[in-house]
Amino acid sequence: MSRWIHRYSAGERSNHWAVAISFVLAALSGIALFHPAFFFLSHLFGGGTWDRILHPYIGVFLALVFILLALRFWRRNVIRPRDREWMRHMGDELHNRDERMPETGKYNGGQKVLFWTVVMLIPILLLTGIVIWRPWFAPAFPLVVLRIAVLIHAVVAWLMILAIIVHVYAALWVKGSVRAMTRGTVSPAWAKHHHRAWYRELTGK
Repeated sequence: MSRWIHRYSAGERSNHWAVAISFVLAALSGIALFHPAFFFLSHLFGGGTWDRILHPYIGVFLALVFILLALRFWRRNVIRPRDREWMRHMGDELHNRDERMPETGKYNGGQKVLFWTVVMLIPILLLTGIVIWRPWFAPAFPLVVLRIAVLIHAVVAWLMILAIIVHVYAALWVKGSVRAMTRGTVSPAWAKHHHRAWYRELTGK
C-alpha cells in the first residue's frame, strides 16, 4: 500500500481555504461593528468606513464559496444510523476510548452535525445581512424588521464563530487532520484508526 491515502483534491482544499479565509475576514470585520470595544479591529480593513463597506461583500463571497463547498461534500455528510451511534459514544471519543467507538465513514457523526449546522447558519447570515445592508436594501424595510434582523444576525454570527472554533480545535486535536487539508493526504494508520469504514471502502480490507 502507498505511504499516503488521498483524502482531498486540490480543488476541494482550495475551496475549503477560500471559505476559511473569507470566514475569518467576515468575523473580524463583523466583530469590529458589533461593539465599540472591538472597533480597533476595523483598522485591519482601513478604518470604520471601509470596514462597514467591505463586511457585507465579504459575507456574500463567503456564502458563495460555502455553497460550492456544500455541493461538493453534502453526499458524504448524510447522517446515517452509525453516525447517531457515534454521537451516543462521543464521551468515549473525548476520553480516547476508541475501542468503544463505531466504525465511521469519511466523516464521523460530529463532523456531519457541524457541517449541517453551518449549512443552516450561513443562509440565515446571508438573508439577515441583506436586510440590514446599507445603503442598498435596508431602506426598503421597516425599523422593527431591521432591529430583528440585526439581533438574529448577531446571535447567528456568534453561533457560527463557536462552531468554527470547535471545528478548528477538533482538527488540531486529532493529529494528522491538518495535513489532510494542506497536502490532501493522510496516513493509512490515520485512516484506519479514525475512519475505519472509509478505510475499508478505499482498500477493501
